[in-house]
Amino acid sequence: MSFSSLNLNPAILQALTASGYTEPTPVQAQAIPAALAGQDLMCSAPTGTGKTAAFVLPALQRLLQPAKPGRGPRVLVLTPTRELAMQVTSAVEKYSKFMPRVRTGTVLGGMPYPRQRKLLDSPLDILVATPGRLIDFIDQGKVDFSRMELLVLDEADRMLDMGFIKPVERISGATPAGRQTMLFSATLDGNIATLGKRLLRAPKLIECEATQANHDNIEQRLHYVDDGSHKHRLLDHLLRDADLTQAIVFTATKRGADRLSETLNGKGHASATLHGDMNQSQRNRTLANLRSGHVRVLVATDVAARGIDVSGITHVINFDLPRAAEDYVHRIGRTGRAGASGIAISFAAPDEGHQLKQIERYTGQQIVRHIVEGMEPKVKPRSGAPSGDRKRFGGDSRKPRPAGGSTRWGAGKPFGSNGGGRAHDGGARRSRG
Repeated sequence: MSFSSLNLNPAILQALTASGYTEPTPVQAQAIPAALAGQDLMCSAPTGTGKTAAFVLPALQRLLQPAKPGRGPRVLVLTPTRELAMQVTSAVEKYSKFMPRVRTGTVLGGMPYPRQRKLLDSPLDILVATPGRLIDFIDQGKVDFSRMELLVLDEADRMLDMGFIKPVERISGATPAGRQTMLFSATLDGNIATLGKRLLRAPKLIECEATQANHDNIEQRLHYVDDGSHKHRLLDHLLRDADLTQAIVFTATKRGADRLSETLNGKGHASATLHGDMNQSQRNRTLANLRSGHVRVLVATDVAARGIDVSGITHVINFDLPRAAEDYVHRIGRTGRAGASGIAISFAAPDEGHQLKQIERYTGQQIVRHIVEGMEPKVKPRSGAPSGDRKRFGGDSRKPRPAGGSTRWGAGKPFGSNGGGRAHDGGARRSRG
């Protein structure tokens, strides 16, 4: 199937061709025809599958039709984070470059109110917004939804996780009842299904499962770590790899991101942070420095890094494993963009065996274990290690662990929680970098 078979306007097809796209992804092939037919959609698709274009392209096609008179937006896209909102805005600009002018605006937290208030007083075609800030302007009576035709809820599961369910329902209630609604989420069950029943009308369900092929261009590695000191030494070693152009290092907390970035800068790594406590101008400046190459290592939290698309990212390093398995997929998807190859490295501490199991169960893949010579972990996991490929890098194969195992891999607290399991070193790879 080609994009030309989807009955998109020639101006949109020209922009797709100029961007190097010829064939739709599975989610695009299913969602675009249904969206063009005016159906409400509930769509589940993993990261990196092109879901942004799956709603942006039909939205642009809609704008080529005559509109009701007025100044308010015809399309509203709600996103959970500022970075994702900026990514959607960028996609609109890219795919509409050969169309008559498309007036697009963003309403986000962390940006000056006066500028956004002026934006809402101007004629708009597409408004991209985060729920909290948009609610502020609704309360001020500054938002005109009278001619709105399409509502898009992007990463609805993430919005619910961040506590936006009531703002989303309130915003939806302020829009015309006859609008078309498209909901995109990692899953379509639980609270998402309940939300869909309340906000959508007889929606078409589209579920595109993650497949092994989605990550074929990303090499996934796992390093076991004993403690924080071991983790810091290993990270410093990995960041000195000459093959690493730029990296995103994920931490669990904002304070942890700040501390780690400060430590990395002290060791000579050009590092910066990105997290939710930063205002939009700070975030924009950090991302600009990353794209220009002035920043080599970005230390970020999950919320802040959602939607980042920087082509120079060769490595993603999970300094802290994510709490939710689906966040692992979003994280590693920050590398290997646009067909490039990438490397995703995760550190697993002694108490993270359960999280590791969840990730591997969710992705359907076993992360290959690696060892850096001279930085071998002293604590060997009792669960979660693969029993397959035992090939090691760098020669110098490790001698078998003595019975009883009190000195090397078996000493100390075990990984995982099933304490009676037998320790073994199956599947570990030795690596110099």
